[in-house]
Amino acid sequence: MAFTLFTRRPASVAPTEEPVPASLPEVGETWDPEGVTVVERYYNQVHAVVLVYNAQYRYVVACLGCHFAKAVDRSKGYTWLTFEDAAEVANAHATTCRAMSRRVPARPDDDTVRERLRKWVGESRNRVEDVELRIEALDPARLTLQRTDDWIEARLRELADAEPDLLLVKSWNSGRLRFFAQAASRS
Repeated sequence: MAFTLFTRRPASVAPTEEPVPASLPEVGETWDPEGVTVVERYYNQVHAVVLVYNAQYRYVVACLGCHFAKAVDRSKGYTWLTFEDAAEVANAHATTCRAMSRRVPARPDDDTVRERLRKWVGESRNRVEDVELRIEALDPARLTLQRTDDWIEARLRELADAEPDLLLVKSWNSGRLRFFAQAASRS
């Protein structure tokens, strides 16, 4: 009994505060690019982030490890993903993806995005008829464009004014604009 009175015990250490996790923008934890709202983030098997983001009323899943992106559900007749479907797709992708996290795409300058839009219009052209271009088709690329729908519409109007043989703009009854890549045979 006396032996336990004289045994040395380590001095008690004052409790330390829990370390604050470092934000890691390179894996998308705090990254919220313009033109989208990040709704959920999932980690894949090696901690790359799989994002569920919202562009207007549409949900898109994109992996910051590999180049996986999904915006429509082919099994439901090419409809836009609902939030529940997008969460399911993101979780399923995160459980199988082993891609290492890549850098968050830097926000491109305005001239670069203008050129990408011009290229998109040019590649959408058909030889016979005008092809309607929907801004929603750009949703999977929103992480590299990082622009709002309004900004994109304004640049497409500028392109239509500068190159009327490439892009045509029509107005709906509601006042909303519709964009058409001109048929290549007209030029």
